[in-house]
Amino acid sequence: MQYNFNKTLFIEKLKSSCSKTHVRNFKKGETITTYIEKRNQICFVLKGEADLIRYDLNGNKTIIGHFTLGDVFGEVFYPANTNNELFVEAKKNAEILFLLYDDIQEKCKKGCQFHEELKESLSDIILEKVIELNTRIELLTKRNTRDKLLSYFDILSSNRMNKTITIPFSYTDLADYLSVDRSAMTRELSHLIEDGFIKKYGNKITLLY
Repeated sequence: MQYNFNKTLFIEKLKSSCSKTHVRNFKKGETITTYIEKRNQICFVLKGEADLIRYDLNGNKTIIGHFTLGDVFGEVFYPANTNNELFVEAKKNAEILFLLYDDIQEKCKKGCQFHEELKESLSDIILEKVIELNTRIELLTKRNTRDKLLSYFDILSSNRMNKTITIPFSYTDLADYLSVDRSAMTRELSHLIEDGFIKKYGNKITLLY
C-alpha cells in the first residue's frame, strides 16, 4: 500500500527536526534491537537492510521479516509472548531511526510538524504492518515447498509489477524465511525450471506463467 505522504522524505525530516528521535548506525551482522525488553520502540530504516530473526529452543532459525529503506519495525508491532527471543540483525550496514511509541502522543519540544504528521499517519503504518502479517501467514500456510515458493514469487512480482524479480535473500536465508529445508527448496527450484514455471539467473527469477 502507499502512504499519503513521501515516506522517505518524511523520515529524513523527522530525523532532523524531532526531539523525540535518535539515530544509530550498525555494521553488517550487528544486532539492532531485541524484542524481549518490551521497550515499545518504533524503528525506521534510513539506510541498509535488516532481518527480524527468531531461534527456537532447538536452535532452528526463522526469518520473520525483511526490512529495507523506509520500512518500519519494532516491538510495538510484534508483542513477544513466547520464550523465544526475537531480534533484528543488520544484513547490510544500516542507519536506523528510533522512536518510542509512547512519545508519539507527547508534544515535541521543537513543535515539529513531522511529529504531528506521524501521529496522523500512525493508523496507515499499523495497517501496513497488519497487511504484511496477513501476507506472511498466508505464505506459511501453504502445504508444500513448491506452493510456498510460487506464492512468494507472486507476492514479489505483484509488489514490483514485474515478472522478473530479485530475491532479497541468500538462498539459505530464503529457506529460513519460508520455513523449509534448504536442500528440498533447491531441488524444487530445479523442478520449477524444468517444468517451465521460472527462469533463474543467480538471485533473479523470471516468472513464465
